[in-house]
Amino acid sequence: MSQDPQAAAAPAPDDQQAVQQLRAARDRIVEQIQKVIVGQHQVIDEMMIAIFSRGHCLLVGVPGLAKTLLVSCLAESMDLGFKRIQFTPDLMPSDIVGTEILQDDPDTGQRKFVFQRGPVFTNLLLADEINRTPPKTQAALLEAMQERKVSAAGEDMKLDEPFFVLATQNPIEQEGTYPLPEAQLDRFLFNIFVDYPTWDEEIEIMKRVTGATSAELKPVLNKQDIIKLQQVVRRTPVADHVFQYAARLVRATRPAESDVPDFVRNWISFGAGPRASLNLILAGKARAILRGRFHVATEDIQAVALPVLRHRIVPNFAAQSEGLTSDDIIKKLLQTIPADEKLYEKAAAAAR
Repeated sequence: MSQDPQAAAAPAPDDQQAVQQLRAARDRIVEQIQKVIVGQHQVIDEMMIAIFSRGHCLLVGVPGLAKTLLVSCLAESMDLGFKRIQFTPDLMPSDIVGTEILQDDPDTGQRKFVFQRGPVFTNLLLADEINRTPPKTQAALLEAMQERKVSAAGEDMKLDEPFFVLATQNPIEQEGTYPLPEAQLDRFLFNIFVDYPTWDEEIEIMKRVTGATSAELKPVLNKQDIIKLQQVVRRTPVADHVFQYAARLVRATRPAESDVPDFVRNWISFGAGPRASLNLILAGKARAILRGRFHVATEDIQAVALPVLRHRIVPNFAAQSEGLTSDDIIKKLLQTIPADEKLYEKAAAAAR
């Protein structure tokens, strides 16, 4: 993987201090979470990248991999309000956003409608098994994710900041589920795959969970810290060749483009849209900051390509018949699309 030189002048002292603060906070947050969670280093890293990118995550994994516990530990270590919704076939939109209830006014004796806020009014919302509820209820949550507000009782109510949705999905049990359409999947910054633990990790999990002691987590950041650091992520400079690399990577997933590799035309029905390019850059910025760098390298784009792109490309029947997944195609793209800075500089000069 290529390491790009710094893209701009040195950051302002306040930004440099914030970069170092976030780099140190990342280590402390991981330390707190791993008092309870064994392994899952990449999942934790990707969740933190999403939070500081101001994005939402879809976590996909079989039952029993501690997805719910991981999210609650993350909320506790960041001192965030946390609520969980168990999605079921009979869940209604009002169960998420809230509803009006009729109450007696003790002063006047009159009855009036009062809006009772739903669980979406929090900082970190866990939408457990989001594909188990009908599209109407899914859409109520996805609207809140996109607009960061709720329309109810004849008015718009802003959600608390920061606001994140971490949704889970079971990849193996499809009976009685309502898969999210591609347009709704696109609202998630990351699609994170939660894998099985290793042998050593599974032994450690058994020792911890069946033991008598329980860990106490301490908050590392607060809401104001997170909002401030999100703003620093936005200010992180990006060199032109990194923009060009991200765009080239996304455009190479579209079979209709003239210069895509042959395997893309053979294996992909639909490629990623412009939101993928935006999310590659935003996630690349957050990854760089979490590692103490105030500039984005092509290696940051490569590192976030899988969770950004895996739910935004649709493999066709030919790919499926060969046993290929979205991840297989993305990895091949990363090997095929060059990340050489000089190559993009020459292309830009030729275009001028």
